[in-house]
Amino acid sequence: MATATLMTADQYARMEDRGVPTELVRGDVLELSWTTPRHGQICGNASRAIVTFAEQHELGHTVIDAGILTERDPDTVRGGDVWFISYSNVPNGPLPQKYLDVPPDIVIEVRSDHDGWAKVIEKVAEYLNAGVPVDVVLDPETETARVHYADAPEVILNADDELTFPDQLPGFSIRVGRLFE
Repeated sequence: MATATLMTADQYARMEDRGVPTELVRGDVLELSWTTPRHGQICGNASRAIVTFAEQHELGHTVIDAGILTERDPDTVRGGDVWFISYSNVPNGPLPQKYLDVPPDIVIEVRSDHDGWAKVIEKVAEYLNAGVPVDVVLDPETETARVHYADAPEVILNADDELTFPDQLPGFSIRVGRLFE
């Protein structure tokens, strides 16, 4: 009986484009559904808010729709919707053409209609276990932000609450509802 060969993150990074979004999960390439324009709009809103603040204060890189290495042997690379990594972790300048060996400081995921909560929580756990200190899940259906910390309980923020990242982006604040406008 033949056994399937698991793909590494390096092989996945060099893989030919399949024309559909994919993730590498424990060595296997999984095809994903395309996201909706609403999903993209919310990602754009979150990215714009962080990029503007991070550039004004020269704090770090903001990345959209790029792979995050969450596990090794077998490798897992998840597609983070929006993420931030400080210049203290990756110096200013162009990012490398490979998956980073250090985790982002913040990951923001926008929940899609086809993402069940079990799948979302699995990804959150992977990010936190990989060393991401803060993961935020934006839920368009409820217009809430579920903030997950590596060392503290989950916090649910409603549309009128302020989303802040005091340790990662000191001084940053945005009303959650603005992310859904």
